[in-house]
Amino acid sequence: MRSPRRGMCAAILSLEAIALGLSTPVMIAVADVATGTALAIGLGLALACILLAGLLRNEAAYAVGWVIQVAAVALGFVVPMMFLVGGIFALLWATAYFLGKKIERERAAAFAAHDAAR
Repeated sequence: MRSPRRGMCAAILSLEAIALGLSTPVMIAVADVATGTALAIGLGLALACILLAGLLRNEAAYAVGWVIQVAAVALGFVVPMMFLVGGIFALLWATAYFLGKKIERERAAAFAAHDAAR
């Protein structure tokens, strides 16, 4: 059975990868960050999001997802708009994570009740 938490969190990470990748040219052009540094940060975080979206079967991957959210918000110290963008994605991540967990709990309880009724 598919995990709603995994699906929602993977979707958030995939969209966040686009936003983080697009922060790279902003860091170069607006914030005057060295090209190599901006590529390493922006594209590195984007790649981490994509890879992590595929690793969400493991519970430890969700902890790394929280770390990426912190990093996305902290990118605001370089590009101030990332405080807002990173904050929005952190809020979306938290919503997907906690709502997905709640759905999984309720689904497990419903299946247990159904099996007990047999």
